[in-house]
Amino acid sequence: MGKKSKRGSGPRPGSNRAERVAARKARQVAALAPPPRPFGGLAAECDLVALRTFVASATARVDLVEPGPPAPELTSVLADDDAPLREVVPGVRNEVTLATVLPGAIPALVRETRDIPEGFVGLQTEPDRVELGAELAAAIEWAAHAKPGEQFGPTSSPDLLDIVKVDAPLDITVYEDFSWWFPPGTDVPPEIAEMFERANDSVLPTARLRTAAGVGAPWWVDAGERAHLRWIRPEPEDDLMTALARLHAAGRLTLGEGSRFAGSFRTHGLLVPVFDLDNEMHHEEWYPGVDQFETWLGDALAETAPLTPDERSSRDGIRGRQVTLR
Repeated sequence: MGKKSKRGSGPRPGSNRAERVAARKARQVAALAPPPRPFGGLAAECDLVALRTFVASATARVDLVEPGPPAPELTSVLADDDAPLREVVPGVRNEVTLATVLPGAIPALVRETRDIPEGFVGLQTEPDRVELGAELAAAIEWAAHAKPGEQFGPTSSPDLLDIVKVDAPLDITVYEDFSWWFPPGTDVPPEIAEMFERANDSVLPTARLRTAAGVGAPWWVDAGERAHLRWIRPEPEDDLMTALARLHAAGRLTLGEGSRFAGSFRTHGLLVPVFDLDNEMHHEEWYPGVDQFETWLGDALAETAPLTPDERSSRDGIRGRQVTLR
């Protein structure tokens, strides 16, 4: 009698081969899983992705669930640069401002502005943070309660959706340089003057467009030879890709004359269509084309009919030009 074949019996439990097979299966499952959305559940998700990914210099006060400092009482209609911003109340948290990047790309700091402590939290820190949402929440929590001059060192791990008001949009201020790194009236420290100059040189003209429907976050950037519009969208990737394919096949994947669909990239779980634009046009001149495209895209997202052969071909072409940013 011949020996019984072991083919098909699989690797022996506990063997090196079994471990390799299990690891390969885990990678296959991870590849099929939807990408994480660290800011998912927040109304400001798309803008947070933009501030984290490609906007150079911008800040936005973040609305927290925990009550903040009392609003200052107005005693004059004229601004007084020497007057305190508000009364300091012991035991009340600091106001917290989100920022694209802080000096040295640190996660957070607390400084005094006219004797008032204010927390700043940077979004552009380490490129491959594993738990970005949790780490951002910890930095916000620390900045809300630390004292000026303290070294960053979070002691809690809150959930981002528990400390940030989920329905609050961001009121973003875009800057031409990084002067906001320092309190008004202070000089740039000599030890970081060179870094400060390099950072200023990296800033490109940037604007956040406000559309009629207000879906997603379209950001215009003048990169020199051409401008770009990057439109971070909240829809599931497959739905958005299908809608873009319908528009491409219909000749509607455009923002008008002087624009060209350049492709798309995915980042932080969201898909971002990108258009190359004629930079001779001011960003506000693109509003008619942007609003028209938003209407077309909304109609395409609502369409449920199967894709036609031309639309499937368009989808394959769009996917072929897609990249992933970390």
